[in-house]
This record gives sequence, structure tokens and C-alpha cells, in this order.
Amino acid sequence: MEIFYNIIHDVSRIITITVFIVSMYYLCISFFGIWRKKDNRKVEPEKKFALIVAAHNEEIVIGNIVDSLNNLDYPKELYDVYVIADNCTDKTASKAKEKGAIVYERFNKDKRGKGYALEWMFKNIFDMDDEKYDAVAVFDADNLVHKNFLREMNKKMCDGYKVVQGYLDSKNPDDTWITGSYSISFWTSNRMFQLSRSNLGLSSQLGGTGFCIDTDILKELGWGATCLTEDLEFTCKLVLNGYRVGWAHDAIIYDEKPLTLTQSWFQRRRWMQGFADVAGRYFFRLLKKSIKSFSFTALDCALYSIQPIIIILFGFSMIVGGTNYIMKAFDFVSNINALGSLYSMNFGMITIAGVLITILQFIYTPFILVLDKKLDFKIFWYYILYPIYSITWLPISIQGILRKNDKEWSHTLHTRNVDIQELEKAN
Repeated sequence: MEIFYNIIHDVSRIITITVFIVSMYYLCISFFGIWRKKDNRKVEPEKKFALIVAAHNEEIVIGNIVDSLNNLDYPKELYDVYVIADNCTDKTASKAKEKGAIVYERFNKDKRGKGYALEWMFKNIFDMDDEKYDAVAVFDADNLVHKNFLREMNKKMCDGYKVVQGYLDSKNPDDTWITGSYSISFWTSNRMFQLSRSNLGLSSQLGGTGFCIDTDILKELGWGATCLTEDLEFTCKLVLNGYRVGWAHDAIIYDEKPLTLTQSWFQRRRWMQGFADVAGRYFFRLLKKSIKSFSFTALDCALYSIQPIIIILFGFSMIVGGTNYIMKAFDFVSNINALGSLYSMNFGMITIAGVLITILQFIYTPFILVLDKKLDFKIFWYYILYPIYSITWLPISIQGILRKNDKEWSHTLHTRNVDIQELEKAN
């Protein structure tokens, strides 16, 4: 029995040290997002873009995204708006055409999902004889796009970036505590992880929507990202081939967040399934590249790809650490010698990591929200409830890993019919 507890002791200690190191790493990385240099340069429009909206039964919101794209502050001859009506059974295609989009209807019941739809659309664009686009930009049907989006993307691509991710904002942060929690999560990620990586010269991460890809790079590498998290898969592919994702903090995309915990749970579980799938195929390849090439960018991307595992390890450490202190408080451990080895672990690291996360959660994060002018009374109230949202990541991550081989794509219903003018007035 003592041998068994010694094994648990050693495993727990390794997990504790790992969690501590990773927590410290992400905390240190996040500090580099505090500073933001505003880029006020005037760069003349040069790049020509194909703007692609992937849509499946989105008749409620498709008109607004097309309107916002048609009204971008960018020369109309330098971009075209395409809508993929992917396996639609509603009026998505006709409503998009009414708004002036170029609509491509796709019907394929075997290869379902955004990744397959994009791959099919990219091929159609490459086969066009009379059009030559410098880059493609990808959006979801529920998005709204700030009028300066293409000017900011043009600026970054003229600077030499081949792939650029824009700022993922929220179009409905005040609807429910779930949309508020989602929004807080995205806002802090934009500043503490995306901007910070950009400032450090690392690769930012593609966020599923609001990103641009140079067409030559797309032809060279191929898309091939058809899993449940096609954005993560293509990011890993880029980093393995020596490319970095640039970050455009002022290229803003407003994304609709799920209204209920149930909707949120299913969406985030799908993300974690995709993460687990991609990690299984790319983690060790990225780790190998980081060692062989001394690439810190590849190491950072490898760590990001195992997010579900990190969440579970952190949850395990906090549970074991909390149990340890509860048992000590009731003097259980001192009376059970067989458990002595298990609870004699050095939980100082767990305590320090817990304190750091608490500081990050309750002090540092609101400071970040203030920097981006996102904090008001209602958001602060949602922020009080935010730990509940955060805790749900643990069971969701466990489900994601257990179901990583389930590749069935599920559609998130979008109903928030908001006009881009409403958001721009509010900001």
C-alpha cells in the first residue's frame, strides 16, 4: 500500500511542478500585452482581397455581415464578397444574393463543416481565370466587421506578414452572464495572449474568423484543415513551415456569443475535441521542431495545442491541493500514517500558482479590461460570475479528450440580429 501512495505522491508532484511552470510561463507572457503601440501610419490600399463568409442556415444574420462587408472603408475594386451557402435548407443563399454577395452553394452530406467548405471555396477561387487576389479573408455568418478592417489588414500584409488575425470582439456582451463571460474571455485573450505574443515576436493564434491568408501561402501549403478546430490546425501547420501569424489589434470583428450555458457547453466541447485531435497530430512535431531549430515559437504553439490537458492538470492540482488543506484542517492526515507520504508533498507551488491565478483573475484581468475600455458596471457584475464559467472548462476539457475521435460537426444557432452601425455608435 505504501508503494502505491508513493507512486501517487511522485505523479502528483510532477503534475504540480508542471502546472506551476506553465502557469508562470503564461503569466509572464501576458505582461507583454500591457503595452500597445498604436500604429497611426497611413498606408495606401494595395492588396486585393476575397472576403469569404462560411454560412450554414444563417438566413437571420447573413444580411448584416454582407452589409458590413459592403460598407468597408476600402476601395470597392480591391475586394469581393463571397458567401458559401453550405448545405443550406433555408433562404441563406437568396438573402445573401439580395445584399449583393457572390454566392456559391455547396451540397455535400459526407464532408460537413466549415473546414471542408473553406477548402472547396479556396479551390473555386484559385480556378478563376479573371481574378487575382493577394489574400483571402475568412468570416463567420454571425460576424459584423469594423469599417477599418481591410485597411488594417492591408497595412500588416504590406509589412510582410503572410497570415494575420484580427481582434475578436463581441456583438452581444450584455445579453446574459454567459455572453458576458465569453466576452471577458475573448477580450483578455486578445490583449494578454495575442498582443503579447505579437510584441514578443511569437506567432499569434488564428481565432476561427476575422483572419487573412496570403493566397500564395495558401497555394503553397494547401488548406487541409478540416477538423473541428480548423483554425488551430492551420496555425500549427504554418508554424511547422516557419511562418508566424501576425496580429492586427485594430482590425475588429464582432462575433456573436452563445446565450445559454447549454449552447456554450456544446460549442466549447467541440473546441476541446478539436484541440485534442490537433494536439495528437501536431504536439510532438512542434516540440521536435522547437528542439531541432531552437524555435521558441514552435514551443509556444505546442503548449497552446495541449490546452485541454493543461486545464485538466491545473484542475487536478487545485483539487488535490484543496483536499490536502481541508484534511489538515480537520487533522485527518496526522492520524492516517498510510496517507502520510501522499499529503507530505510540497504544495507550496500549488499555493503560489493558486495565488497567482487569483491575482490574475480578480485584479489583473479587470485592469486589462480597463485598458481596452471594456469595463462597465454590467460587465463587472458578469465578471463576479466569471469563475463559474471558468470552472466549467474542466469537465468540458475532459469530455473533449474522451470524444476527440468524434468528428461530427454541430451547428451553433445564431439569432442576434444586430446592425454594424449600432455597434460602432456604441463604441
